[in-house]
Amino acid sequence: METAKQYFFSGRVQGVGFRYSTKRLAMGFDVVGWVRNLDDGRVEMQVMGDESEVEAFVEEIHDSPLGHHIQEQEERPVPLLNGVSGFSIR
Repeated sequence: METAKQYFFSGRVQGVGFRYSTKRLAMGFDVVGWVRNLDDGRVEMQVMGDESEVEAFVEEIHDSPLGHHIQEQEERPVPLLNGVSGFSIR
């Protein structure tokens, strides 16, 4: 079932290649979405795909070297991302 989720990652997640690594990891999954830095030091990601793909992708982020930089993660459902193709950095 198609799902869309918004994530906020806190910790040392800016200035460590977080967005570029996330984009690279996304290529291995059947997901679309985007990732961007926020002014408060967090990283926001919105991702859409089959629920199991989205969960596997987020798990892969935590299992990658990026996981060491994440201290906190918030997750919430969002409306499906209409008109989004691929995975981009904003």
